[in-house]
Amino acid sequence: MTLNNLVKQCKTIKQIHQIHAHFITTGLVFLSPSHTLKTILYAITTLKSTPPSIANLLNYALSVFNKVPYPSTFCYNIIIRAHTLFSSPLNALLLFSQMRSLSIPPDFHSFPFLLKACSQLSSHSLAQTIHSQAVKSGFVADLFVFNSLVHVYCVFLRLNDANKVFDESSYRDVVSYNTLIDGYVKARDVGKARELFNTMPLRDSVSWGTLIAGYARCDQWDKAIQLFDEMMELDIRPDNIALVSALSACAQLGQLDQGRRIHDYIVRNQIRVDSFLSTGLVDFYAKSGYIDTAMEIFESSQDKNLFTWNAMLVGLAMHGSGKLSLVCFSRMIGAGITPDGVTFLGVLVGCSHAGLIDEARKLFDEMESVYGVSKELKHYGCMADLLGRAGLIEEAMEMIKNMPMGGDVFVWSGLLGGCRLHGNVEVAEEAARHVMDLKPEDGGVYKIMADVYANVERWEDVVNIRRSMDSGKIKKNAGCSFIQLNGVMHEFVAGYSLHPETDEIYFVLNGIRKHQLESFSINPEIIFFLILS
Repeated sequence: MTLNNLVKQCKTIKQIHQIHAHFITTGLVFLSPSHTLKTILYAITTLKSTPPSIANLLNYALSVFNKVPYPSTFCYNIIIRAHTLFSSPLNALLLFSQMRSLSIPPDFHSFPFLLKACSQLSSHSLAQTIHSQAVKSGFVADLFVFNSLVHVYCVFLRLNDANKVFDESSYRDVVSYNTLIDGYVKARDVGKARELFNTMPLRDSVSWGTLIAGYARCDQWDKAIQLFDEMMELDIRPDNIALVSALSACAQLGQLDQGRRIHDYIVRNQIRVDSFLSTGLVDFYAKSGYIDTAMEIFESSQDKNLFTWNAMLVGLAMHGSGKLSLVCFSRMIGAGITPDGVTFLGVLVGCSHAGLIDEARKLFDEMESVYGVSKELKHYGCMADLLGRAGLIEEAMEMIKNMPMGGDVFVWSGLLGGCRLHGNVEVAEEAARHVMDLKPEDGGVYKIMADVYANVERWEDVVNIRRSMDSGKIKKNAGCSFIQLNGVMHEFVAGYSLHPETDEIYFVLNGIRKHQLESFSINPEIIFFLILS
């Protein structure tokens, strides 16, 4: 069996070591040292399983490289690729500098590896230097180099530079377009991404999936679903990015039937449900109110990662299943998955809704000391909400005072909500002052304080709060709701009368209100409060 065939069968660095040792001890390495060492060097960069010590691997690769007599451009490309592959970009660029000092010319394979090293170093200036080298060497016209240049400028969000490179070349393929579209999406400019998408002479599933993901990322859920439907009508097989983005849009818009059709499509076409897709399905069903279905998909998934566990934990929290979220968290730790901030947020919210105070305290205390997860404002906000709901106002205040950073709107709002529940006017006023200072234009805090004062019958303070709200300086966030009937999505926004059947809807609502007023005896002071509100 030839050396090429031997190294192709190597799956571990140990096997490469054995072959290398065999060729040295038998003297075969000296028959064709250049070919033998180049083959072994190439095998190192194509390993399917990465060894635990990357530093040792790169040192071994360099030792092999340094023994190659008269290394060629091909050898330098291999060793540069190895350093970019295993995240050692600075050494990759130093090797290129060495290569140039020895007057060894680069080829069209060299520049994509070097540009990748620049992106790993987050160095826009180095990328420009490599760009100029590619121009001098005459390789910018090469499609592989050209696409790498567009990509590296998109990584740095230098969309003008990426667009300039794109426009100057007549050698574009679908990858060129997809790369620039992805750059616009990452810059959250889906308008430009759509314009470019519309000019593409040929689109593939990546083109569609990238733009659908862009719409979803920018909360343009309806456009994401519309584009997904267009894709399906053209019989283009969606990739997992398109499927997950469409499922996310369905969850946000409450389009349960559409999401179920996507799930049915996945089953019918025997699409492999990897961790990414199973996470999307769990998230969709949990947000759509079908937590049991979400759990079934979660349990059947053979490829769970951190995001899959987090989706399940957040779903359980949304449904108030605090005890189940704790069980899920224990299973996650037992499975060897390292939690992150989202994990703890999900469990803490679940504990808050279920009133599991002691369990939440324990997890909150262990976040940094046991799991090495930094406490963020959102975790403090969750604990303030939990303690406030439980009536532990003083403990919540003590926690906020001891925070390493100042409390934000959500922390103080969590405490304020607890004060409203338990009638603590004094602390509510302090919490409200902080919220008003941090976000003076938000009308939510004024509504809560109006409720707090009304609950203790301080009607004069209610009137003052209402007058502050009507001053025009306070932003009143309009409530919005969706309902799907007979396949049609209806949107209702508070204060707007854009629905075609508004008159009929209000006729029924007024009839219900009239019936309620006739059926119940209402305190005159409450009527006064209702009129003011």
